[in-house]
Order: sequence, then structure tokens, then C-alpha cells
Amino acid sequence: MLQEKKGSNSRLATRLAFFVAGFVTATWAVLVPYARANTGVNDATLGSLLLCLGIGALLTMPITGALTSRFGCRKVIIAALILIILVLPLLAVITQPILLGLALLLFGIGVGVTDCAMNIQAILVEKASAVPLMSGFHGLYSVGGIAGAGLMTLLLALGINVVVALFVIIVCVVVLAVLSYPGLLTYANPKEGPAFAVPHGIVLLLGIVCFSVFLTEGTVLDWSAVYLTQVRAMPETLGGLGYTCFAVAMTLARLTGDKVVKHFGRLKVVVVGAVVAALGLAMVTFIPAWHLSLIGYALIGAGCANIVPVMFSVVGQQTVMPQAAAVPAMTTLGYLGVLSGPAVIGYVAHFSSLSVSFSLIMLLMLCVGALAFKLNLNQIGSSTD
Repeated sequence: MLQEKKGSNSRLATRLAFFVAGFVTATWAVLVPYARANTGVNDATLGSLLLCLGIGALLTMPITGALTSRFGCRKVIIAALILIILVLPLLAVITQPILLGLALLLFGIGVGVTDCAMNIQAILVEKASAVPLMSGFHGLYSVGGIAGAGLMTLLLALGINVVVALFVIIVCVVVLAVLSYPGLLTYANPKEGPAFAVPHGIVLLLGIVCFSVFLTEGTVLDWSAVYLTQVRAMPETLGGLGYTCFAVAMTLARLTGDKVVKHFGRLKVVVVGAVVAALGLAMVTFIPAWHLSLIGYALIGAGCANIVPVMFSVVGQQTVMPQAAAVPAMTTLGYLGVLSGPAVIGYVAHFSSLSVSFSLIMLLMLCVGALAFKLNLNQIGSSTD
């Protein structure tokens, strides 16, 4: 009974950690216009400043495995959340671009460490439970993103000062952190080998899949509104509907994903998901009616939803690399897709068109489906890798 209660607490704590991570990340997205207005920077400079967030995450993700091995998941996650809480109010009031870049670097460090450490916790909790849980955990990240953006937007729409609104956000984060604290693991996998390792073998392949899916997600996030309004002649006031359809479909698919994975197996979920995402991209790219493009974006979200959670489950069961090194290595490679994707799409679109860019992403998702067969996903964890 005691062991069952402990497992229940750890599952709840993991869900709360994923929710909080999505919550604070989405809060920053709402703050971007304020940061730009306060600093008075142009689009190019703002883009450079935003890279600081990604750089901060990339610098610390590779060593998070070593940190959790030494201090445990609980201390690392709580320390990262404290850093986020301290930096978050500064993002809304800083007036100097250099200081904003520094603050975003620190914010990125907090976000990167949290993302990596919570996935390490999730892998350990799922292993102990012996049932699929990863899709549900990642689904709570999506729910947290919707909640964070929604609450912050609501508070600002009510005329509440941005600093006061952030105080409300911080109180929510503190409460959730306190609730999760007892169930956060005081341990992680023991450190084996170097603190940072270059992904190789199956971990490299898993990272390539994550890179591809994150690149697709980043493309939808940054380019869906532009594509719908400029290419499909959708009213500008409705441009955000593309990402909304994508996000809602992804959230719903992840919240039901654990049962789907348990019933159909990892391989079918990844292959079918990749094909569905590719079909959605084909609808967006080749069917001129923007109404059908919205259905296409929903298919992309549903298709991509459970691929990355499956990769995290698998990386926790492979034996080619120690988990303390494998999870950060795969996470870092995947995160590179988020950072590089929108830029790559922009360059390709500049020399050809957005339709050509989306076609390339469609082919990339089909490659993900093909790669799933090579990974032999259903056998990992039950046999030698």
C-alpha cells in the first residue's frame, strides 16, 4: 500500500512538473510584445535576443543528466523553477537590450534544465509503473501551455498591470511546485561515463526523430499564420487558428496517447502518427482552401503528438548509452530542431516558396515513419539493443 501511494505521488508530481514547464514557457510567449516595446528593438534584434533563450537551454541540457545523478530530480527541478521565478518578472520590465538578452539566457537555462530533468523523472516513474505514461505527461505540458497563455492573456485583457499579472503567475507556479515536491524523486540514474556524451547508436536515431518532429512543430508555431494569411488568403484576424487547431489536436491526442500506445504498440503509433502528420502537411500544401488547411494542421498535431513521448520511453530502456547521458543528448538534439526549423523554413521559402518548404517537412515526416521500422521500437526494453 505504501509503495502504491508513493508511486501515485510520483506520477502526480511528474504531471505537475510538465504542466508547470508548459505554463511558464507560454507565459513568456505572451510577454514578447512587452519586452520588445520596453527595449525598442527592431525585428532583427528581437530575433537575436530570442536566440539567447535557446542558447541558455542548449548550454545546460547536456549536463542536466549529471546534475540529476548527483543531486536527484527533486533538487534540480526545484532549483530550475526558482531561477525561472526570479527571472520572469524581469522580462517584463527590462529596458536595455543587453540586459534582456542576459535575462533570457538565464530563463533559457531554467527552462532547459526543467525540461530535461522532468523527462528523466518521467522515464524513471514510467519504468516503475510498468505501463505507458509518457504521452500523458507530455499532454500535461500542452495543457500547461494553454493554461499559461490563457491566464496571462485574460489578466492583461482585464487591464491588470503586467507585473501584477506575473505575480499571479508566480504564485500559481509556487503552489504547484509545493504540491509536486513530495513526489519528485530524490534520486536519478547513477552517473556512468562523462557528464556529456555525443549521441550514438540508437540514441542518435532517436534524437534524429525528435529533431524532425520538433522541427515540424516549430514550423507550425512560427509559420502557420504567415502561410494561411499570405498564401491561402485567410483573413489576418483568423491567422492564429492554424496553430490553435494544431495545439488542441496534439493535446487531446497526448492525453489519450498512453492507452493508444498500450493497445497498438509503439511502432504502429509512430508510423501511423508520421503518416497522419505527412497527410496533414499535404493538405496544407496542396489544397488551396484555407478551411481544409485547418483540418490539415489538426492532423499534423494529432500525428506528431505521441512520437516524441515514445522516443523518451525508448531512450529510458535502451542500453547503448547510460540514461544519465542519453536523455540530455537526445533532448539537446531534439531542441535543435525547434531552434533551427523556423530559420531553415525561412531560408528555403526565400529562395523558393513556403509551399516548397512545407513539402520538404512532409517528406521529413515520412522519413520518420520509415526510420521507426529500423528502430524496432516494440522490442526495445524486452531484448538486447
